[in-house]
Amino acid sequence: QVQLVESGGGLVQAGGSLRLSCAASGFTFSTYGMGWFRQAPGKEREFVAAITRRGDGTLYADSVKGRFAISRDNAKITMTLQMNLLKSADTAVYYCARHRDTWEAIRLTPDEYDYWGQGTQVTVIS
Repeated sequence: QVQLVESGGGLVQAGGSLRLSCAASGFTFSTYGMGWFRQAPGKEREFVAAITRRGDGTLYADSVKGRFAISRDNAKITMTLQMNLLKSADTAVYYCARHRDTWEAIRLTPDEYDYWGQGTQVTVIS
C-alpha cells in the first residue's frame, strides 16, 4: 500500500528556514517523479516544486524559485524540500505527492498526481 508521510513543518520567523521530508513506502520510489504542493486557507492547492524519478531534473513555482530546493535520495526512499528565506506568504499545509505515471516529464497540476501525504503545516510569522 502506497504511503507518503511528511515531516519537518513548524513555526518559523520570516527569513528563516525549514526542511521538509517525505518518507515513501509501498512502491518502487525510484520509478516515479515526485512533487510538493501547498494549500493555504481558502486557497486552492498549488504547485511548489517537482523532481524527476532519478533526481536529475527539477522545476519550481516562480514564487519559490531561488529560495526552495527539492531533492531526493532513492536509496533512502525520501524526498526533501529545503525552504530558505521564508515569507508569510509561504504559510500553508505542504503535501508531497507521487506522479500518476512513470513517465519522465515533470507534472505540474494536482490531478497528475495520484497519492498524497497527510500534509505538514508551515507557519511563517513576520
